[in-house]
Amino acid sequence: MTTAYTSLLGLALPVTGELSGTWGDTVNNSITSLLDSAVAGTTTLSSDADVTLTTTTGSSNQAREAVILWTAGGTVTRTITAPAQSKTYIVINKTSSSQSIKLVGVGPTTGVTVVASESAICAWNGLDFVKVSSNVASGVTTFQTSLNGLTPSTASSGAVTLAGTLGISSGGTGAITLAGASIATYTGTETLTNKTLTNPTVTNYVETVVAIGNSGTTQTLALTNGTVQTVTMTGNCTFTMPTATAGKSFILICTQDATGSRTAVFTSVKWPAGTAPTLTTTATTGVDIITFVANGTNWYGTYAQAFA
Repeated sequence: MTTAYTSLLGLALPVTGELSGTWGDTVNNSITSLLDSAVAGTTTLSSDADVTLTTTTGSSNQAREAVILWTAGGTVTRTITAPAQSKTYIVINKTSSSQSIKLVGVGPTTGVTVVASESAICAWNGLDFVKVSSNVASGVTTFQTSLNGLTPSTASSGAVTLAGTLGISSGGTGAITLAGASIATYTGTETLTNKTLTNPTVTNYVETVVAIGNSGTTQTLALTNGTVQTVTMTGNCTFTMPTATAGKSFILICTQDATGSRTAVFTSVKWPAGTAPTLTTTATTGVDIITFVANGTNWYGTYAQAFA
């Protein structure tokens, strides 16, 4: 009988009595050295092209190595085809560009994609190569409980759901980013919608001023664009108030036009002593400031007048 070989790594299986006087060469070259490369060896791929890893029995080959190191610098995603059998690879995409690579099994199988600068442990699960772990949050759907000490890079693909208790902190001056979308920066201008702030300390702030323009004879007030609003009185106007949402407040600055003596009526507003204001009549320079606040049922109005 002659030497046989293992089905996965292609290591020699000497037969009793076969290698009298020469077994050392077979053991050293076809077992020990190959096992060494299977545990710690590296296949370096530097050409920008799809590649099928070489496979041999009893001698060195690309598919047996423990590490696949990609160093090419192309722009097209390249495919690395490995034997469709039980094997674990550490795949390191050290491209000099933004190139992704894909590890698939002979067939080919669907495989897994390793993006630029990613290092991943990939294993055969019986049907395909799957990504067991990675230094990049790519295609991960759930982070369960707490992430302690993990500094993820870019979430390059797939949705990320954060479940359980998650704390994110940074001592740097950059932005927190998920899937390429900036959540917040330390010094940039941000738009926050429908956020609740509990007991904040605000050192300085600016309210958005909305210019309604000419009043006409009817005007419906809305607060969606801002809570400081200006209007030029061009007619005797009835103002329809917005819904009296608890905690809402706004300011309306009324200026008379060149004619002056325009009047204003505000629907569903309660005034001090039940007396609604009569607008300053002075043409052009007549300015009144009316403040409204709601308790969820009513609007309450106060006013200051005849600013000169």
